[in-house]
Amino acid sequence: MTPAARALLWPALATALLFALLVSLGFWQVRRLGEKEALIARIEQRATQAPQPIPPRERWATLRADDYDFLHARASGRFIGGRDALIFAAPPEGASREPGYLLAAPFELTGGGVVLVDRGFLPASKASDAALRAAPSGETTLVGVLRAPERRNPFTPADEPARGVFFARDPAAIAAALGLTGAAPFALVIDAAPAPASGWPLPVGGVPTIANNHFSYAVTWFGLSLALLVIFALYARGVLVRGGAP
Repeated sequence: MTPAARALLWPALATALLFALLVSLGFWQVRRLGEKEALIARIEQRATQAPQPIPPRERWATLRADDYDFLHARASGRFIGGRDALIFAAPPEGASREPGYLLAAPFELTGGGVVLVDRGFLPASKASDAALRAAPSGETTLVGVLRAPERRNPFTPADEPARGVFFARDPAAIAAALGLTGAAPFALVIDAAPAPASGWPLPVGGVPTIANNHFSYAVTWFGLSLALLVIFALYARGVLVRGGAP
């Protein structure tokens, strides 16, 4: 083996391994791009279709989140007065900059069972206003989007059920804290319009903006892999010109 070949052996091996890693990350982002685009298309299709009846109560125990998440649905019944919960949330677009809470209230369905309804956003300064939190009375029909329980992560604060404050939209946990039985595993997030006459709580709708940056991530990884090859080629040319001398 020539001195130049010996000098390039380990740098070439390291470059090949790093190149393979960068390219694999690029193709992984391409796969994630396809998955995210399919997810967004499915959400848009479900959320924009004509409202469907919510799944019947007898199916709730066997439902998976994929069966109903983002389904545009309607529900008839009445709010259970005197019980609600606050779910910490950042202010939605169009609201004040003040952080606050999503107001969740139990809704007794005409056909039996209870579904947690996200009525909208309240700024923290208005969260204790009993008049704003009071649920409408009488029979009514609500239209909105069904949402699966929110996932928690290691940074999600612990709920404070004694205060009625939660840090994730978790229908089971909130129903237990409110002393409800027969609660649905999903929540109904009412559509963004119309807002109450008072303006609060402000309905925010159930379809969040879903970030899709996987294309730019893929371009970044592929670009880095090409840059790595260029750097190694320049390095190898220098070694060969020197004949392997340091």
